[in-house]
Amino acid sequence: MMQRGQLYINGEWVSPDGKGTIDVINPSTEEVIGSVPVSSRTDVDLAVAAAKAAFPTWSKSSIEERSNFLNAISAALKERGEELAQLITAEVGTPIGYSRMAMVGTPRVVSRSYAKILEEFSWEEEIRNSLVVKEPVGVCAFITPWNFPLHQIIGKVAPAIAAGCTMVLKPSKEAPLNAFILADIIDEIGLPAGVFNLVSGHGSEAGEHLSGHSDVDMVSFTGSTAAGIRVSQISAPTVKRVTLELGGKSANVILRDADIARAAKNSVGACFANSGQTCSALTRLIVPAENRDEIVEIISSRVAGYTAGDPLDEAVRCGPMASARQQTSVSEYIQSGIDEGATLIAGGIGIPEGIDKGFFVRPTAFADVTPEMRIWNEEVFGPLLVIATYETEDEALELANDSEYGLSGGVWSMDEERAMDFARQMRTGQVSINGGHFNISAPFGGYKMSGNGRELGLHGLEEFLELKAIQR
Repeated sequence: MMQRGQLYINGEWVSPDGKGTIDVINPSTEEVIGSVPVSSRTDVDLAVAAAKAAFPTWSKSSIEERSNFLNAISAALKERGEELAQLITAEVGTPIGYSRMAMVGTPRVVSRSYAKILEEFSWEEEIRNSLVVKEPVGVCAFITPWNFPLHQIIGKVAPAIAAGCTMVLKPSKEAPLNAFILADIIDEIGLPAGVFNLVSGHGSEAGEHLSGHSDVDMVSFTGSTAAGIRVSQISAPTVKRVTLELGGKSANVILRDADIARAAKNSVGACFANSGQTCSALTRLIVPAENRDEIVEIISSRVAGYTAGDPLDEAVRCGPMASARQQTSVSEYIQSGIDEGATLIAGGIGIPEGIDKGFFVRPTAFADVTPEMRIWNEEVFGPLLVIATYETEDEALELANDSEYGLSGGVWSMDEERAMDFARQMRTGQVSINGGHFNISAPFGGYKMSGNGRELGLHGLEEFLELKAIQR
């Protein structure tokens, strides 16, 4: 049990004004593994006031000082890597191998990457008679999700530190414990008081109060599109900067000249990573009509072998859904696919064999999915892959762009130039060609209802900067 009874405000662990606690439940065992406080509006106000008071000094801190803190965070994440991986697997249900790599390894590298970016970053440029300077935006509010909890936190905290901003973090109530470990790390390395503040609680209370707070200069939110719209609405009266990383329903297109077998095999992992609970998962597979049967056979076989079970078992590839609510939601989507006439080729309704507790669903795939179906249009956020066929490449592109979202995408072809041309026409923030690997130095974010703004790399740093033109 990890019971955290205090909040981290102005460089100290303090007792909250808010009443009550939020239990954290292990989705594999359904057991309570910890708790965090419920913050009140007063707690949020104190955290914002601390960040505001720290800003004038921290915004003038040296690049060397910021770099040292970023490297110290990275080193501490490495030192406590196994502890954090085990904790996040307990909070979210992520298979332990993936937890070590993506949930802890990636944030460690991201933090270090911003120290590296600062080495060569240009803070000023001359344009005719103007000196254009880049300055930190101010006090930032971070509202983060449960699916990649520490990664999403570091993806905001690291560039904010690099930019010279101060911040208040409100992590997901489903997976907040890792954020408290990060606050312990930040306290131990001696980041100046007020630069980083942590409050916990409900999005409808602490999150909304943060979003509308007049002393918050920027809100960075990651979560559902509906919640992101709400954050934008609440933030609008104060005309603060808002960046949003929201939902996705990303297409993975296999062109006719692709290595069909390799593309089909890869498509399962591209959809099911983190048990399908990934905003950028490639959940819609678009394939040539004449290759439909071959691809269905490959995918049905691979999905059937996609082991679901205890995420601490090194052989398990699919853990539980993060909550009972998420389990119910994914199950309803699977049922809707059956009801609307899609062809079930693997999985289906119910809990995987041999499992008697936990928020599990069966890894599932459907073929013959059409654009009218819910499973084609709506983000499922679980291990559910849908397959549609096309006759012409123009139709394939139309299907790929047939979404209100635009977060990620994939395209497969033996001709890289052809794949590149297709990728350029996809209305989405990222595209991988032939399974190209995720790049933590490239901008991450979406088109359309997938949000606005970018995270990671140089572009992620620039989100936390204001531009000032000084004429002379």
